[in-house]
Amino acid sequence: MAYLAPIHRPSSVRHALKIRLLEPDADCLVVAKANRLEIYAQHHDGITLAHTKVIYGKVTMLEKLHFAQSPTEHLFVGTDRYMYFTLSWDNESQQLSSQKTYIDQSDKTSRDSQTQDRCHVDPTKQFMALQLYDGIVTILPLIGKGKKKGPSEAFSLGEPVPTRIKEFFVRSSCFLYPTETADAGPRLAILYEDNHQKVCLSIKRLDFSPGGAGDPGSANLIDLTARDDLELGASHLIPVPAPAYGLLILTESTIAFIDGATGELTNKPLDEPAIFVTWAEMDAQRWLLADDYGRLFLLMLVIGNHGAKSFQIHMIGNTSRASVLVHLGSGLVFVGSHQGDSQVIKIHEGGIVLVQNLPNIAPILDFAVMDMGNRSGEGRSNEYSSGQARIVTGSGAFQDGSLRSIRSGVGMEEQGLLGEMNHTSDLFPLASSGGKAHSDVLAASFVDETRVFRFFSDGEVEELEDFMGMSFSEGSLWLSNITGNRLLQVTSSRAMILDLDSGMVTAEWSAQDASPITVASAKEERLVISTGGSEAIIFDLTRDLHIIARRKFSQEGQISCIHVPTICPDICVIGFWQSASVAILSISSLETLRKAVMSDNAVNVPRSVALTQLIADGAPTLLVGMANGEVVTFSMSLTGFELGSRKATILGTQGPTFKILPRSGELSNVFAICEHSSLIYGSEGRIMYSAVTAEEASCVCPFDCEAYPEAIALATPKDLRIALVDTERTTHVQTLKVNATVRRVAYSPKLKAFGIGAIYRELKSGYEMIQSHFKLADEVMFKELDSHTLYSDELVESCIRADLRDGSGELVERFVVGTAYMDLDGQDVVRGRIMVFAVTPERKLQVVSELATMGACRALDVIDGNIVAALVKTVIIYSLNAPNLTKLATYRTSTAPIALSVSGSEIAIADLMKSVSVVSYTRPTHPGGSHSLVEVARHFQTAWATAVAHVEDHTWLESDAEGNLMVLKQNVAGVTADDRRRLEVVSEIQLGEMVNRIRTVEVEHSGTAVVVPKAFMATVDGSVYLFALITPAKQDLLMRLQQAIAARVQSPGNVPFNAYRAFRNSVREAEEPFRFVDGELIEKFLDCPATLQESICTELGLKEQVDVEEMRTMVEGLRRIH
Repeated sequence: MAYLAPIHRPSSVRHALKIRLLEPDADCLVVAKANRLEIYAQHHDGITLAHTKVIYGKVTMLEKLHFAQSPTEHLFVGTDRYMYFTLSWDNESQQLSSQKTYIDQSDKTSRDSQTQDRCHVDPTKQFMALQLYDGIVTILPLIGKGKKKGPSEAFSLGEPVPTRIKEFFVRSSCFLYPTETADAGPRLAILYEDNHQKVCLSIKRLDFSPGGAGDPGSANLIDLTARDDLELGASHLIPVPAPAYGLLILTESTIAFIDGATGELTNKPLDEPAIFVTWAEMDAQRWLLADDYGRLFLLMLVIGNHGAKSFQIHMIGNTSRASVLVHLGSGLVFVGSHQGDSQVIKIHEGGIVLVQNLPNIAPILDFAVMDMGNRSGEGRSNEYSSGQARIVTGSGAFQDGSLRSIRSGVGMEEQGLLGEMNHTSDLFPLASSGGKAHSDVLAASFVDETRVFRFFSDGEVEELEDFMGMSFSEGSLWLSNITGNRLLQVTSSRAMILDLDSGMVTAEWSAQDASPITVASAKEERLVISTGGSEAIIFDLTRDLHIIARRKFSQEGQISCIHVPTICPDICVIGFWQSASVAILSISSLETLRKAVMSDNAVNVPRSVALTQLIADGAPTLLVGMANGEVVTFSMSLTGFELGSRKATILGTQGPTFKILPRSGELSNVFAICEHSSLIYGSEGRIMYSAVTAEEASCVCPFDCEAYPEAIALATPKDLRIALVDTERTTHVQTLKVNATVRRVAYSPKLKAFGIGAIYRELKSGYEMIQSHFKLADEVMFKELDSHTLYSDELVESCIRADLRDGSGELVERFVVGTAYMDLDGQDVVRGRIMVFAVTPERKLQVVSELATMGACRALDVIDGNIVAALVKTVIIYSLNAPNLTKLATYRTSTAPIALSVSGSEIAIADLMKSVSVVSYTRPTHPGGSHSLVEVARHFQTAWATAVAHVEDHTWLESDAEGNLMVLKQNVAGVTADDRRRLEVVSEIQLGEMVNRIRTVEVEHSGTAVVVPKAFMATVDGSVYLFALITPAKQDLLMRLQQAIAARVQSPGNVPFNAYRAFRNSVREAEEPFRFVDGELIEKFLDCPATLQESICTELGLKEQVDVEEMRTMVEGLRRIH
């Protein structure tokens, strides 16, 4: 039973349009990213995200529909499942509303379009044409509200009417603008390639006859004109409106114009060839053109005297390689990209200027997982959600190629560095006078001193040699401003009150028996300290350190921590060592009001406590940091101080220290400092834990100064800095531009470096030059350390880091690279190479072995210290005996092996056409014996595999080119030998995106875990998913929960969840996902109203076993793992 959850959602943009969807008189931008629609509001300085919605299907078509009686335009959406529907904006609910429920246009007897799905609305806005299958155009009449139309038919589409055409391989198509003298009926232009590979143009007139009741009518496309004298490189048709009327044809070397009235063809040669990929209309005589190299052109149609027409085309700048262009108005243009960042640019007389950059990590060709908390390369890894695991992807292509670092957590942006300071023990924000609204002084405490820094409004910082009579010769346990324009300082030997006006000590206290002060906490009027570790003393700060109460704790034992809360001035909270307990005491008498035993283990004791308001309209939360790295939370009543809703969360292995950070209103966040520092905050009525991207925080404090508002001060073991911290967890993506296709990425924890296979492309004098390199890069800044240039016609195909046996039998770390050659003139030629690189102590690459192969090396892995190479039709095991690679064993595959996964002595081989086979590697049992590879299992169904990974004993995860995921399990308990060598499908689902790479992970998990993470997956559309296996005890629960939520959550177009996620390929189509749980759907349980949550639990018969609160807790835990 499998579980799937998104870590990074798709970012590739293939479709976008400008539409008046949200308001009648305001344009917005709708962008399709795989199965998501994003709606952006337009501004003079860019766009901002206004709404996002998940679609049950991958979006393949977008179009806007205008109905005369509708105040706003409607959005037409088509998906890869041949379903289409229309959406409008509901102002009351502020959500997209389904205007036309989905219509299924799938036809198993027709052949899918070999190019792309298309939809066009004719200029008269009467008809829409869909091209989904070769040789078929589907016509949909647009229905407006009329006298004979019912409410359900108003502002909608008519019934689809298919009509056949003889043109099959369609390159482009469009409706032509009607001329003043044109015959009645819309005209459709089709650019296609015939059976003789000639590029032809056909213009047809639509003849549509509406039907009666129950009859959709009939449609015919009647040939008007045809021509076959076009260039072979013709790719796009652009309809030209009045006053020119006609058709532009874009080719690689010319731009042609066909006059709409006379049919005359005019050609203009380009100054240099260009492969145009998309276009956008600016007005009736100007168009933007984008080519495959990221160049942007402006095309102008000039109408001279007597109607003569000519062209002017100018290159105006470079952008990301565009998939779609949208002119937003006022010179702003949206550049949507699949293989680079999407952009908003502004056109001016001198060219273009970048206004806004929208990050995109698609397509992800390869990725590596860095474990920031465990760099030994051994043992189990940290979970991604802990923020310690970082995913580094090879993203984009050619000039848009880059390395992207993806990490989950609370972002921290450094604002300034105060300097190197070792072993800061605590930080305190101070104000130099009582009337200041902001802090302007930062105090840093060390073991034997206290240092003070003054911040000025312009950002300048000065370290002070003295400040208001403070003691600088010892470390400070507490420093804060108090009422009366005074300052409180507590050290291990004394407590002092200093007057900020005179700089004099006005009150001082120290223990008569010289007992050291071990812990201190204070608020405006009260100070609580512990002396000798066993006695607590409360001082009245308004009466110059007058002792209100003191108490010795003999039974509870030594005091480990003290906290005086702001939200409840009548109490203080104290943690104890020996009793491993936490007590709530009266701040006036030290009487115990409530007590909670935290652990029965004397080693696991409270180390830090904090009481604050995390959740709006909820009870205050008491947080207790335990010595074993656990955080225990309670909700506390302000009247009787009862403690309830105890929950425990493990942050790490060290006891966390808490610092409260102010948030909006009366809410606060809590910064938990440990080896995996985290921010604890309230969201959607729940307590959330999110890793902070600061790796080595030793102490923090809020520091809201004039130069750095709402900042924090953060100390690491080496320095002190000022930073801004987010209030909630997000996914953080850092970019390093490579300007090349990062084809392969391999990471070495031992070397703290990446091996990168990169492919550079350059256009020189109209010729495309390709050059591949293998690079060694630093893990932190990805700085290039060394590079090895491959042959001019050689491409990097695979790359791994491996521990290989050298000639002496010892394991040595190496990078192994597999390549392929592009130009092959004969059959018996070298088709690739395998190269083994060592890294010298100077961090340089050194070739230690090289082998020419008769097939391209598509994949590499390592087994028992030997190299496993996937060549065309063959998998070979090589041993390294530098400088030679010796063949040990071979296995013949069905077609072409595309991916490998090694587990123990077994190798799973993903075949290009024949799914997965598993072979067993056997070493010789006696001297002189031979190595062998023997097939032990096979998946006998057809599947165009793209990746495979071992996820459990005898279990593998496979992805295919049609967007499916399959979990395959070997039937080792089968009765017959054929049964035992069969790989059975135990889970399957339609992901909707093609997976390029699967990387397995192994993380620590508790015995009560609902799911166990097993792998990360990266897709062509820029998504990263977490794959997990569901523990047996929760399988039935999650499956039934998925069904219950799917039945209640309506998707745009009302597309059924089961139809969306059901397995589908060219051979077989299922009705629903099989034993696979969609985590994104499960997490929608938290967004449901409380009554609906209770209804779901009641339907599942869970109220007696699991209450709604426990269900919410379980789903929150699932959300936190990614």
